Amino acid sequence: MKIADIIACIEDFAPKSYQESYDNAGLIIGNAKNECTGVLICLDSIESVIDEAIAKNMNLVVAHHPIIFSGIKQIVGKNYIERIIIKAIKNDIAIYAAHTNLDNMQNGVNARIGEKLGIKNSKILQPKSKVLKKLYTYIPTTHTQNVAQKLFEAGAGNIGNYSECSFTINGKGTFLPNENANPTLGKKLERHTQNEDKLEVLFPFHLEQKILNTLFQNHPYEEVAYEIITIDNKNQTIGSGMIGELDKPMNETDFLYFVKQQLNTKCIRYTALQNKPIQKVAWCGGAGNFLLGDAIAHQADVFISGDFTYHKFFDADNQIIIMDIGHYESEQFTSEIFLDILTKKFRNFAIQISENNTNPINYI
Repeated sequence: MKIADIIACIEDFAPKSYQESYDNAGLIIGNAKNECTGVLICLDSIESVIDEAIAKNMNLVVAHHPIIFSGIKQIVGKNYIERIIIKAIKNDIAIYAAHTNLDNMQNGVNARIGEKLGIKNSKILQPKSKVLKKLYTYIPTTHTQNVAQKLFEAGAGNIGNYSECSFTINGKGTFLPNENANPTLGKKLERHTQNEDKLEVLFPFHLEQKILNTLFQNHPYEEVAYEIITIDNKNQTIGSGMIGELDKPMNETDFLYFVKQQLNTKCIRYTALQNKPIQKVAWCGGAGNFLLGDAIAHQADVFISGDFTYHKFFDADNQIIIMDIGHYESEQFTSEIFLDILTKKFRNFAIQISENNTNPINYI
């Protein structure tokens, strides 16, 4: 099995195109064409994790956080990043990261937090726009059903909890094949009128080439008439943070201790309690303070995340309780997601979660 096969499996679940513009997800170090001897999963690909991979003869480290975020002009070992790069290359260890692309998936990092807290009716807190496209194409009515089915199978036509969504309208199409044409219907140098359907389907933007290939392979015409547009609609299954509800309202103090236990955190920093039950919960793994306004707008009782600064706590403004559980603590279950993805497809292969706790923060 190649390293590329492992990468393809992860990116089927969390396409790299869904990462934020500042991010650096993907294969960071190594050759995807190499045979994979084993996969070591971690949150951070620090030096001790690379040592563990070497000791276990695993040549692929899959991390949540990219070890390289910005440009590096020298690799001379002057800091931990450069030392990790040198050690990984010297020992032929590949390092791969799925970061904000995994955060932005409906079944990604935030969904796992919601599962730990037993939250129901979860949905994306800040859905992304401009990540959906629409295909219009014109098909002889005798072939519409087959082409539509193939497009559905390629990933088109999904809207929220509904699949195989499309719109069809019937009309007349005309064309005049020239002397070099090889028409499926009609004759050369004669204008032909054909009973056609206009088919419309939505698809996520990262599937565009796959959708087009499917269209061209299954459409009966020599020249396929089609249009693709980007639409502003928000994709309710892609985006930042999540919001949902507890089964039953919970006392604020009880909820604090519940979160501390369920998310295995030693320290929770929080704003003033509101003296009302907790029912609606918003959350975001990692540094989610940019979503505080969305949580308030959705009338969440509490917003759980990490990396809140002193002044940002004031923005709760007695409208919501901020609970900062820590960056590592909010993302520590990400390794479980990687393990589930990979072991489901590669059942008899060496895939393990690292034994290293990579949290750089200690509490007293």
